[in-house]
Amino acid sequence: MIIADSGDKDNSHTEEDENYFVSMTDMMVGILFIFIIMLMVFALNFRQLTDETVLLTAEQQEQLNRANELAEQIAELRRRIANEITELNKADQARNELLEAIKAKLDVVGLKVTIDKDTGVLRLAEDAIRFAPESSRLDAEAQRNVDAVAKVLLDVLPDYTACPGGMTCNPSTGYVVETVFIEGHTDKTGSDSLNWQLSTERAVNTYRRIVDNFRGLRALVNSQGREILSVSGYAYTRPAIEQDDAEGYRINRRIDLRFVMEADRRERLSEVLILLEQMEKKVSELQNPMGAALDTPTQPERVVPQ
Repeated sequence: MIIADSGDKDNSHTEEDENYFVSMTDMMVGILFIFIIMLMVFALNFRQLTDETVLLTAEQQEQLNRANELAEQIAELRRRIANEITELNKADQARNELLEAIKAKLDVVGLKVTIDKDTGVLRLAEDAIRFAPESSRLDAEAQRNVDAVAKVLLDVLPDYTACPGGMTCNPSTGYVVETVFIEGHTDKTGSDSLNWQLSTERAVNTYRRIVDNFRGLRALVNSQGREILSVSGYAYTRPAIEQDDAEGYRINRRIDLRFVMEADRRERLSEVLILLEQMEKKVSELQNPMGAALDTPTQPERVVPQ
C-alpha cells in the first residue's frame, strides 16, 4: 500500500511537472507570436516611414536643383554687373583723360582751371568767366575766355562723342560723353528768385556765346543723337568756396563745366549688387536647410499632463 501510494504520488508529480512545462511552452509560443506580430507591425511602419522619407528627400532634391539653377543665374548676373562696373571705372578714366586734355590746352592759352575728378567738374579759376553782382552779362574779358574754352572743347570733344553723318569724328577712347552741362552759379546775396534767374541766365548767355561762334560744337552728339551741350542754373546752392566775404562772393559768381559720361550708373549698379547679395543668402539657406534649422533655436517640448 505504501509502495502503491508512493507510486501514485510520483505519477502525480510527473503529471504536474508535464502540465507546468506544457503551459510554459504555450506561454512562450504565445509571447513569441506576439513579438513576431510586433516585429511585423514595426517593419510595416518602418517601410512606410522609409517611403515617406524617400518622397520627402525627392522634394528636397527638386528644391535643391531649383536653388542651384537660381544660384547659377545670380552668379552670371553678378559677373555681368562686375564687368559693367569695370567698364564704368574705365569710363571714369576716360573722363579724367578728357578733363586733363582740356586743362592742358587751356593752360597753354593762359586759362587756369581746376578739376574735380569725382564729379567731373572743370572749374574755371581766377577771372576766367566771372560776373558782376546781379548781372548775367559777359564782359569783354569773359567773352574772350569763353571763346578760348569753346575752341579747346571743339578740339578735344570729337574724340569723346558720337558724330552725326557728314562730320568726321574719331572716338578713339570708345567712351562717349552723354552731356556737358554749362552750369551757372551765384553768390549768397540777393533773393532766391533773383539768384535762380541769374544763374540760369549766366549759363544760357555762355552757351549762346559758344554755339554762335563755334557752331561745330552743336554737331557733337551722344549715342542717342542728342546734342551734348546743355545748361543748368544752381543759384548759390553749390558754392565753389565757403567764404562769406567780397572775395568769396566774387569766386562763386562763376561758370562750371560738368562732364557726364554715358556709363555713369555706378550707384544704381551698386544697389543691384547689394540686392543680389541678399538673394544669394536666401539661396544659401535654401541649399542648406539643415544648417538653417541648426541656426534656429528649438523650442522645448511641451509636456501634457495625463
